[in-house]
Formats: sequence, structure tokens, C-alpha cells
Amino acid sequence: MPTTAASTTPHLERYYSKRAAEYEKIYAKPERQAELAWLKQRLPVIFRDRTVLEIACGTGYWTPTIASLARKVHACDINDSVLEIAREKPIPAGRANFFKANAVTLEGVPSGCDAAYAGFWWSHVKKADLAKFVANLAAKLEPGAVVAILDNQYAEGSSTPVSRRDAEGNTYQMRRLSTGEAFEVLKNFPTAQELAETVRPFAREAHLETLKYYWLMLFTLK
Repeated sequence: MPTTAASTTPHLERYYSKRAAEYEKIYAKPERQAELAWLKQRLPVIFRDRTVLEIACGTGYWTPTIASLARKVHACDINDSVLEIAREKPIPAGRANFFKANAVTLEGVPSGCDAAYAGFWWSHVKKADLAKFVANLAAKLEPGAVVAILDNQYAEGSSTPVSRRDAEGNTYQMRRLSTGEAFEVLKNFPTAQELAETVRPFAREAHLETLKYYWLMLFTLK
């Protein structure tokens, strides 16, 4: 599978590359376990018997869940360090493949996918670039494909506080790694209206499922 040009988000790419070894600690928060358990039941049903493009798969935390009922999962990320971890996940042979690709341009992703999943990626895309991302995604998928977007709700006391907001309305967090190194990371928390307006030009229908710590948007492409 061909690789892509340099990432359009180099700062974010560098942060997640360095965070690879501790990437999944966020899923250990006690208060989030019930919702994570629900999501692990919900997602496989959405992708049953479908060929799924997983965008920005990271360490592959969600890939085994999706692959449990999907026909095949094509999972991409820009970072080799997280892909190395993802390839060690317990997934039956032939049910998933991992490859390097840019999550914004989606250059080099396989054709023929009738579904897509993006977990915790939407919040890292600048608001001005979201329509472009959805357009690129729609162009790579089959007409009528099902798309699931999973991301965080802001939950006081559980979420990392927002450190600042820029002139375009994007919000940021200061993230600190176990090494002590700190990064300012783009992390948006969209409203239901913002989500609907972004996918409306591309979606035949869409709906939003909201929990305390997460939101899950499902839409079907025209």
C-alpha cells in the first residue's frame, strides 16, 4: 500500500508518535467504563458484513471491535510507531490490514469500502477543514456507505481542560506525556448543530447518539 505525503498536521503527528506507548491509558478512566462497554457492543453491529475504512486508527484499540463482525477493516494512520502496536492486536488473519496514510487527504486508501469509522479524529481537525475531510472521505467510499464518527464530549472533571480558543473557534488542550514533555493539542468539542451542518451536503441521513463522555454520529452517504 503506498504511503502519503507529509502530514498536514505535523505537530499533532509528533505528539501521537511520542505518545504511542501510553496511547491507550485514556481508556482506563474508571468513570468511562460503562460507556466504553456500550460502545463496544454498538460499533460491531453498525459494521456487520461491511468493508470498513478506519481513519486515524492509532494503536488499533477499536480495530478488533470493528473487525469482530465486519467483512474486512482497512485501518490507516500517519504514524509508524502506533501502527507497529496496532499490528499486534488480536485480530483473526485476513480480517484487517494496517497501512500508512494521511487522514485528511486519504491518498492511497483502498477503493470498494462501503463503510468508514473515525474514532477521536474529528476533534483534531480544524473547523475550517472539516468539510474538506468529509468530502475526501465521501469520494473514497461507495455510494450509500455508512459512516460512524466517535469522539469526546467535554466532561468537567474528566476531560483535560481547554487551554485556549483561537480566532476561528478552535479549542486547544495542554497535554503532558509521562516523560514530562508538554504539547498544545487541537481538541474541538462540536455542537450537534455543527456536526449536522458539516455532513448535510454529503449525507442522505444522519443521527447523533450522545453519552456523558462520548458522542457517536452515524450517517449514510448520498
